[in-house]
Amino acid sequence: MHYVYILYSPSLNRFYTGETHNVETRLERHNSDYYENKWTSKGKPWELFYVLECASKEQALRIENHVKRMKSKKYILNLKSYPEISEKLLLKYL
Repeated sequence: MHYVYILYSPSLNRFYTGETHNVETRLERHNSDYYENKWTSKGKPWELFYVLECASKEQALRIENHVKRMKSKKYILNLKSYPEISEKLLLKYL
């Protein structure tokens, strides 16, 4: 399984969207010095905001790119509030 995950940084008041096969490990890495020279190192501690389970890595990457292209905090908040959006994404990028 692969997942699209969205992290939230209270200190930056920003979201970060990514794709992984292990959400827990990825969250730990974002909150450690594993990615010390990357943008996410500025937002520690990150909180897991949203996770979407996908059928394949390809599907997860397509959905991740879709969310990033939206460039909208409101869209990300709606993903969590309205599960039907996630269902439509899973069908669209199957």
